[in-house]
Amino acid sequence: MRVLDSLQTAQALPYGKLVPAIAEAARQLGNGEIHAPERQVVKIDASSVLLCMPAIARDISATKLITVHGDNAQHGLPAIQGEVVVFDTATGRRLALLDGPTVTARRTAAVSLLGIEKLAPKKPASALLIGTGVQAVAHADALIDYFGISHFRIASRTAAAAQAFCDALWMRHAEIAATPVTIAELDAHCEDVDLIIALTTAKSPVIPSRLRPDTLALGVGAFKPEMAEFPADLLHARAIVVDHLAGAQHEAGDLIRANIDWKLVRDLPDVLAHGMPRTEIAPVLKTVGHAAWDLAAARVALASIGG
Repeated sequence: MRVLDSLQTAQALPYGKLVPAIAEAARQLGNGEIHAPERQVVKIDASSVLLCMPAIARDISATKLITVHGDNAQHGLPAIQGEVVVFDTATGRRLALLDGPTVTARRTAAVSLLGIEKLAPKKPASALLIGTGVQAVAHADALIDYFGISHFRIASRTAAAAQAFCDALWMRHAEIAATPVTIAELDAHCEDVDLIIALTTAKSPVIPSRLRPDTLALGVGAFKPEMAEFPADLLHARAIVVDHLAGAQHEAGDLIRANIDWKLVRDLPDVLAHGMPRTEIAPVLKTVGHAAWDLAAARVALASIGG
């Protein structure tokens, strides 16, 4: 069994291969070729949980185990730790152990890339990211790598956090332009961007209600019923796509709180199977994650390392 650390896991998951692998997994999920129960959440204590996400396919299977300890900063440890165990479905032979947080960050960004590719009215040239955490880092790098986006606005609760993120982004990608803004300034900075991506665990909406009709908005960070990044009026004004319908019905707090009619909501497997009409008003995309996306990443990693 190959054991990959975080750097090796990232190197084994290039976005150019990860996005089509996510698309194939979505098709298989829609066809019933991938079997995965709902994410299992086990409470550890008031600020900590264990997450278990298994997925079974004909070729390989994968189980991601993640612990989230909200108070780990006081111990000098990351809040999120975990791994993805990959095994041969036919025999159970262990094939690889991947870094869980790295798989999560990159496959989540890849799902966003796939959604943008299928739903955006045009190839995006600019993006506004709300949030400065791990997912924001992954999404910025992914958007640069996959779409060649060179103009960013980075929003955070404080100007200092936004500026620090921009400085780090410039260090990795000297050719891009990044402007720091605060959450309070969002309305003034969302009028001329192609993408707005929220990457927070906010419990109150952070995406502005009024967007340019052709701006595609994505809610990525909120993954619990008590969290919300989309305002209700924006959700009721646009078509809604989620990454996977069953999971969103339990975990997409934005949609639950807005009392969305789920019969009108489509998911990525359905969009890939039947297409999505391009209209003057872009839809919104809400993702909460799914074990099938981890399995897709496992396939790419195995191919990368010759497993």
